[in-house]
Amino acid sequence: MILAASRQSRVYAYAAPVDLRKGYDGLFGLVQRDLKQNPLSGDLFLFTNRRRYACKVLLWDGSGLCIFQKRLERGQFASLWRDGGGSVELTTSELALFIEGCELVGKRALSPRRIELKPLAE
Repeated sequence: MILAASRQSRVYAYAAPVDLRKGYDGLFGLVQRDLKQNPLSGDLFLFTNRRRYACKVLLWDGSGLCIFQKRLERGQFASLWRDGGGSVELTTSELALFIEGCELVGKRALSPRRIELKPLAE
């Protein structure tokens, strides 16, 4: 899997099925309208279709929008959906596992927590 993501990048999985015929503009609109996030932030946004055999990841790489797409030949991706929509936040490690087809059962952090750096008082 080749995605330009750092450990500081956040990953938001859209928690409802999406018509993956949507392109850049359609997915951009879902991120802004439903997730209330900035698609140009450098974060990654994961979408799956109703039958969960395909997914798309939308990201801004600093010079333009990119879409990574994967379709499984057999099987399904794990379900990240929940009632009420919204998003589920994943780490970049969990995204990599998800795209490889792993179940995220009993989701536990696979990476250490993000540390917010604050300036020291002078």
